Amino acid sequence: MTARTPIREVTLILPMAPDMEIVASQAASALAGFVGMSADRVDEVRMAVVEACINAFEHSHAVERRVDITFRLFGDSAGPERLEIRVHDRGVGFAPERVEVPRLEEKLRGDRKRGWGLKIIQGLMDEVEILSGSQGTTVVMSKSR
Repeated sequence: MTARTPIREVTLILPMAPDMEIVASQAASALAGFVGMSADRVDEVRMAVVEACINAFEHSHAVERRVDITFRLFGDSAGPERLEIRVHDRGVGFAPERVEVPRLEEKLRGDRKRGWGLKIIQGLMDEVEILSGSQGTTVVMSKSR
């Protein structure tokens, strides 16, 4: 991810509770719109945030049962140009390089249809980085106007 100083930053701390991903998606939509993204790009950001939150809720096994989401706007005096979103849990972590890439044919034939979250996020956002270890996981994703 490109390192620059954000021109604006918003942080949400969400409990791992039903429908909290919707709260995150609403914030993501508002900020993506503020950046000046098209309606399609706003929807892509919103869906990526929902996927990242659901992954954290379901797979982190975080004792604190919360997710920290930081939205950062980057740009210059003319206004924001890029939205970066960090979804962080304090769970057990995982090895991103060991996540099996889903294969459509196998998923259709198999009993387990799930497992598309990371692939979806990567397809929806311009940049995605996954930082994970014993202190938790952070999905860093960004999209430009």
